[in-house]
Amino acid sequence: MDISAKFGKRVRATRLKKKISQADVAKLLGVHRSFVSQIERGVVNLSLKNIEKLARALGVSPDKLLR
Repeated sequence: MDISAKFGKRVRATRLKKKISQADVAKLLGVHRSFVSQIERGVVNLSLKNIEKLARALGVSPDKLLR
């Protein structure tokens, strides 16, 4: 499994644990829900800046998603 897939899996697990929908995360990030799905499937690579925004939207620190 490559790093994008591992990252996406961690994002999805965190989102589900916090009971937040993809649509809610997308709204907080100002992106379409399908983009959040792509992140979770490891299809897209995010910049560090966007990883920080995503972590904030999920209410965790960026390092939680990068472990």
